[in-house]
Amino acid sequence: MSSVINRELVAAVRPSLMMTGLFAGLLGLAYPAAITAVAQAAFPWAANGSLITDHGQVIGSDLIGQAFTSARYFHGRPSAAGSNGYDASASAGSNLAPFSQTLHDRVAGAVKDFAASSPGSPVPPDLVTTSASGLDPHISPEAAFSQVNRVAAARSLAPEKVHELVEAQVEQPLLGLLGEPRVNVLALNRALDEATSARAQGH
Repeated sequence: MSSVINRELVAAVRPSLMMTGLFAGLLGLAYPAAITAVAQAAFPWAANGSLITDHGQVIGSDLIGQAFTSARYFHGRPSAAGSNGYDASASAGSNLAPFSQTLHDRVAGAVKDFAASSPGSPVPPDLVTTSASGLDPHISPEAAFSQVNRVAAARSLAPEKVHELVEAQVEQPLLGLLGEPRVNVLALNRALDEATSARAQGH
């Protein structure tokens, strides 16, 4: 009797086990392997993290923001990711309520710091508010242009030259419709370093 029950149990369970094994192989092995192969063949730079290198050394990613604090560089958005910001392992927004005193104090401090470093410039909202991920690599063109005078003074460059660098780095919406015009802060600062280096060499 027990052997009959065992056979019936095996017969009942076998299809489930076979389907589990089949889909584990398809979705856990074959599908990821196929997607990885296609990505590596068609979009290798993006598939490997959109890493940016300088003289063979990785200095960042086109997709992840960094903290720039020197007056010689354009600054990105404030970050609530990790205790010091821009921690990719702790990606998050501040999650503070609109009426939070902590949020009010933080934004007020950011506004005060911006006004001190860029007197007379309107305060761009994205330079005093965090993004949802805390890792946004972009700022608005307005946020970049508002920092031109500070950066130009710190590097002894003509503001017009720095303004041109910003204009050259403005990325337009995808297909002219999706997203907003934006500036990648790391790319802009790299272009700034290159322009400063070329000027120092007399090019």
